Amino acid sequence: MNRPSMIEALQEQGSIPWDVLIIGGGATGLGAAVEAASRGLKTLLVEQHDFAKGTSSRSTKLIHGGVRYLQQGDIGLVLEALHERGLLRQNAPHLVRNQQFIIPNYEWWNGPFYTIGMKVYDMMSGSLGLGTSEHISKEETMEAIANLKEDGLRGGVIYYDGQFDDARLAINLAQTAVNQGGVVINYMKVTSLLKDAKDFVIGATAIDMESRVAHTIYAKSVINCTGVFADAILRMDDPQASKSIVPSQGVHIVLDREFLQGDAAIMIPKTSDGRVLFAVPWHDKVVVGTTDTLVENESLEPRALKEEIDFILNTASLYLTRKPVRSDVKSIFAGLRPLTASANGKATKEISRSHKILVSLSGLITVIGGKWTTYRKMGEDTIDRAIIVGSLPEHSSITKQLRIHGATDYINPIDPLYFYGSDKKYIEDLIRERPALAEKINPALNTIHAEVVWAAKAEMARTVEDVLARRTRGLFLDAAASIEMAPTVARLLADSLGYDEAWQREQIEEYTQLANGYRLL
Repeated sequence: MNRPSMIEALQEQGSIPWDVLIIGGGATGLGAAVEAASRGLKTLLVEQHDFAKGTSSRSTKLIHGGVRYLQQGDIGLVLEALHERGLLRQNAPHLVRNQQFIIPNYEWWNGPFYTIGMKVYDMMSGSLGLGTSEHISKEETMEAIANLKEDGLRGGVIYYDGQFDDARLAINLAQTAVNQGGVVINYMKVTSLLKDAKDFVIGATAIDMESRVAHTIYAKSVINCTGVFADAILRMDDPQASKSIVPSQGVHIVLDREFLQGDAAIMIPKTSDGRVLFAVPWHDKVVVGTTDTLVENESLEPRALKEEIDFILNTASLYLTRKPVRSDVKSIFAGLRPLTASANGKATKEISRSHKILVSLSGLITVIGGKWTTYRKMGEDTIDRAIIVGSLPEHSSITKQLRIHGATDYINPIDPLYFYGSDKKYIEDLIRERPALAEKINPALNTIHAEVVWAAKAEMARTVEDVLARRTRGLFLDAAASIEMAPTVARLLADSLGYDEAWQREQIEEYTQLANGYRLL
């Protein structure tokens, strides 16, 4: 996956229409691109920034059916998500793993209540279940998570869900789309839609944010997969289009691993705002979240509110023997959920996470809502619709069985490079050629020099942010350490991409400013 070759493929297509043009390179767009390309459709995806720059890199890192959705009675979504969870575990074993969760019980009725609920969750999983839930004693609960508050603890309920790396899955999906014959291009911003004499959408104009070259792209079907930015594309089609998206902000904090003493994650089933709160092991750290706060405006870089930070810290303090404080936070990140606007005044936590596919009178297809777990089904449903709208050749979906780029069943989770899957051997080849590439960039994180070279060579990383935020996860794991890494990353990228020292200085400055927004200064 190489950006110059992707640009070349775009130019070679010229005025010949693509079967499918997908706008947006997050979970939804990438899932649709894999779906379309694997059906043999001529597929182009363009993203205004980097793949998974927005919401799709800022999740709770869970592939799950949604315990809360079960409680709300959204049975259809839970069934769909549990099925998709099982498929993704099979198709991306290098990125998705079984994670044990414990619901600590401090009220006498919690044990039987949640045990019954999780047994229903198991039953709904069917043959794609990840493990059997059970009630455990107070002693067993403390053995699993030694730093839980013991006072008042009555026991716990164990259940199993999936844990993953969201941005790494996004990159592997982009690679999968390319492997299937698709073309994906980051830093390519759509500026307008093209229409024919009958006001039907027949493509788009886009500008290469690197070269500033404008491109005219023709397509038989155009799909808007821009998440919280969907309304901006809808207004390109119809300036009077009504609002379709309500952005809801979810915030997470990242703590050192010592705050979760054990391999199990914690699920707090009911917080003061009626949500659930998770504390999940992730890359030798702990992700704690999330919130659900309605916001007025969409942003590529949303920022956590003080009350959101306080809510997470205070709620975690009710359950952990060592209370986390602001100085313990290694990184804090916020993401915006693209919830449907037609919710009739419901609280954001009550709005369904099911996806919707809208078809405008112009033929523009827009996908709203959804969640990472169901990205594949969203892609399948979207391309089914695109085939009808664009009068495209009909081919059955194969993505239920399609292994994702990097998939391998031989995973050693202790290996710092395990999440590269089958690509790990290529990084090791780089190290054999240049042994110095095996060095860590910073002692606080496991990232080595070779990963930067590989990100530039085969994963379309173009900036320091691309490497430290999404190819590796330094920004999300330890923002301060990632700032220290920026000069080395900039030098390695410049060597790989042919940039000069002035570019390096600019990149370091831009990244430092960005990363400071992930710190509690």
